[in-house]
Amino acid sequence: MRIEEELKLDFKDVLFRPKRSTLRSRSEVTLAKTYKFRTSGLTYTGVPVMAANMDTVGTFESAAVLGNKQMFTCVHKHYSVEEWVDFAKNNPEALPHCAVSSGSSAADLEKLKAVLSKIPEITFICLDVANGYSEGFVEFVRDVRGQYPKHTIIAGNVVTGEMTEELILSGADIVKVGIGPGSVCTTRKKTGVGYPQLSAVIECADAAHGLGGHIVSDGGCVCPGDVAKAFGGGADFVMLGGMLAGHDESGGEEKTLDNGKRVKIFYGMSSQTAMTKHSGGVAEYRASEGKTVQVPYRGPLNGTCLDILGGLRSTCTYVGASNLKELPKRTTFIRVTQQINNIFGSEA
Repeated sequence: MRIEEELKLDFKDVLFRPKRSTLRSRSEVTLAKTYKFRTSGLTYTGVPVMAANMDTVGTFESAAVLGNKQMFTCVHKHYSVEEWVDFAKNNPEALPHCAVSSGSSAADLEKLKAVLSKIPEITFICLDVANGYSEGFVEFVRDVRGQYPKHTIIAGNVVTGEMTEELILSGADIVKVGIGPGSVCTTRKKTGVGYPQLSAVIECADAAHGLGGHIVSDGGCVCPGDVAKAFGGGADFVMLGGMLAGHDESGGEEKTLDNGKRVKIFYGMSSQTAMTKHSGGVAEYRASEGKTVQVPYRGPLNGTCLDILGGLRSTCTYVGASNLKELPKRTTFIRVTQQINNIFGSEA
């Protein structure tokens, strides 16, 4: 056993320090970025904000809206091949901004192959497991890379630099970073495993960029300022779950409460709700590592997209960054002193 005593930070622990800026208006800020990926060799241009591959978030309906704004969607893995073909037929403009998601099972891989064979326009693959530290997952990434050398692979999740490097060297172009920070994830409570998200982003981005790879910060954002902090910390992409839940285009049952308030159901993909829906229940050898909540009904997704993008532009104007690429270079974080209650209470 060993203890690391170096300071680690979450998004709530810092603020941006404002700096002089030559920008006169938020409208001067460019949010779209162009990337060239290390292993696939492909390039991508878009606004690097991603919808998470959750069936209450990464829906086809969300992908259509986000695609119109050049934002990205990791579409959840529970759509059938036929549903994918229908979506591709009716929304060809969204396909460059979509990834097909897959777990590491044989059935997942077969569906992935079927979708990609039917829709060659899709060039992104999202390989998603809860524990990216498994040697079996590393081998799975290598296997998929061998079969799809010209596709851009997103893989994770991990939270440390050495495993980020391992996945990149195994064929991933973009590594998903985050264990436990999501609003409906209970991994930290159930297992005691995790890593403060901002520090994970900073350390994994440093490791990835040293190899010419990229990362996506996955989880922990509850407001547009958190999205900006993730980019300021070095994330190439930022993946959102709860911030994109509760909309017309989101999955999840809609309900009207006794007080007349409209809500939608939002749950983690390792929750009992999700595992009952897709796998018939929680297996005896594991525990649920997600929860089910009610989020306020938020109307059309377009309004939330504008709010997120507007917040990002404002951050850039405060620190003098004319585009997202400049944001990390212009970022100085200020640690925020957290109020800690004295264990002896008011009598101390």
